[in-house]
Amino acid sequence: MKASEVGIGRKKKGEKPFDVDQAWKDFKRTGDEGLRDKLIERYLPLVRYIAERLLAKLPQNIELDDLTSAGIFGLMDAVRGFDLKRGVKFETYCTTRIRGSILDELRSLDWVPRIVRNKASRIDAAWKDLEIELGRVPTDMEMADRLGMSLCEYEEMVREASAITIVSLTDKVKEDQGAKSLRKIDLLPDRKSPSPGEDLQRQEVTEFIVKGLSRKERLIILLYYYEDLTMREIGATLNLSESRVCQLHSRIIIRLRNQLRRFQAELQ
Repeated sequence: MKASEVGIGRKKKGEKPFDVDQAWKDFKRTGDEGLRDKLIERYLPLVRYIAERLLAKLPQNIELDDLTSAGIFGLMDAVRGFDLKRGVKFETYCTTRIRGSILDELRSLDWVPRIVRNKASRIDAAWKDLEIELGRVPTDMEMADRLGMSLCEYEEMVREASAITIVSLTDKVKEDQGAKSLRKIDLLPDRKSPSPGEDLQRQEVTEFIVKGLSRKERLIILLYYYEDLTMREIGATLNLSESRVCQLHSRIIIRLRNQLRRFQAELQ
């Protein structure tokens, strides 16, 4: 990677040429903070270039500005620690420091212990090897044998390594879709809200049940099945004996069963 590819060393129109070699010599001799700041500013495009390359392989919840900020700290350390006597180009030296600083920042943000990620990596590597060797998806027992453990130990390992990433529910489903684009949280089903389909089916069943029933028979069905009243309570409400309510209920059920049989026969 050449310095010119990331905009390092490009002189603005009307700007006085910057002698980077002399600046390095003067900075290392005097430790002047003004020279240090100029050297840092000169190599800032390299920080953004490295951050963008890393960002392409990371989840969407990671921000480029966060990576760039971490990379700047690595650049500052590289400027302070660079040794001119080694004869190494600064771009080569600082690239490792910048990348390392960004990766350290990512590790500090990672809630998953390293041992869990190592287990996930072992499982993934063994899975890929076996899939290639067998030409099919490996079984749990084959995976356990490959990893040199019992089936119970393998299942426990899979459970421990199962959750290794965090997904932000506020992330947009697709990038660059504007302010009205959907977020991931907008696509989650609301299990507490009633389903329109279930409500419609319930309404149709209710209409089918009460169709052809007298007012008293409808009340018995609604009070018993929808209000969870007992036969005695329904009798007290309708001024009927408990035994009479039971008789009416049995007669209603028999009639509804016959209606359902006819309805099923018509559908076939």
